[in-house]
Amino acid sequence: MLKSFTNKRISRQYIISVGITLLVSTICFFISDLVGYRTVALILLFTVSLLASALSVYPVLISAVLSALIWDFFFIPPHFTLHVDNSEDILMLCMYFIIALLNGILSSKLKQYEKIARQKEEKLNALKLYNTLFNSISHELRTPLTTIIGASENLITNDKILLEKDKLELQSEIYIASSRLNRLIDNLLNMSRLDSGFLKPKMDWCDINDLIHSVVNRLQPDNENHSIEIKVSNDNSIIWLDFGLIEQSLYNVIHNAIVHSPDNTKIIITAEYMDGYMIIKVADNGNGFITDGKEQSFDKFYRSPELKTGGLGLGLSIVKGFVSAHNGFVEINNNKPNGTIVTIKIPSNTPLINSENE
Repeated sequence: MLKSFTNKRISRQYIISVGITLLVSTICFFISDLVGYRTVALILLFTVSLLASALSVYPVLISAVLSALIWDFFFIPPHFTLHVDNSEDILMLCMYFIIALLNGILSSKLKQYEKIARQKEEKLNALKLYNTLFNSISHELRTPLTTIIGASENLITNDKILLEKDKLELQSEIYIASSRLNRLIDNLLNMSRLDSGFLKPKMDWCDINDLIHSVVNRLQPDNENHSIEIKVSNDNSIIWLDFGLIEQSLYNVIHNAIVHSPDNTKIIITAEYMDGYMIIKVADNGNGFITDGKEQSFDKFYRSPELKTGGLGLGLSIVKGFVSAHNGFVEINNNKPNGTIVTIKIPSNTPLINSENE
């Protein structure tokens, strides 16, 4: 199949090469009396140069040979014959032929070198990305694993001498570390789904209230020091979307708000349907985003240099990918007087609008 596609692409290049050469030659035929046949040579040579910047070497060589023959037959006196009387025209025809061939070959070679250089740069960037990934994973996975192993070993070896409250504390440490480990693995799996390019939302009617409360309940063990306020408009709360993808997106956003905002502060979640979009906002009272770091925050493995908390830097990148799969978008703005507001906008119908359309 790939070979067939490649053959079709090459055949198309030959057609383009011959077609453009004939088209330019036809135009030159009607203006040759005004500009002269030597100017026509420059026009045809320029055409070959343009083709060389876009096509492979062999279609360009065909254009070079064809344009030389056309110039000789139709434009160099005597017309409509390949015979050339003037020695200057013979020399010029030879030079044209050589320059056109060299131009086509060198331009194609230059394209190949540029392609190789681009591929090397892509491989280098991929290598840097993998190094970043492995370094991040080795660090981020080691921390919860060390906690789990240490707490488990303590429970096993000191089971008889530990007080009940100490056991509960160690069990809590194991649970928190396991949750963190599970979250890291989920983010890695979600990112691999996005990178595969085969992610397709499974759309269904969902209640935005159920979605938000589901996320808040999942985060309850990680949220002991923040109050969460939920404000959902009762109008059009039933929305057409992929519950799982948006739930995970909202989970990442709210988890970020919990981690990066001071204890005993409020996180406000609002949702309303407006102008064909379900708009979900998560506002916290943390330090906010540096202006230059807003766009970078959606990059894979990006972590703000000011943050001391752990993480792979995949959370917002996954949010953007999942929301983009719904043809939506994500915005980050600083809250007033301090903090961050993350806005998720998803184009969607509601049952009311759907019934009106019917």
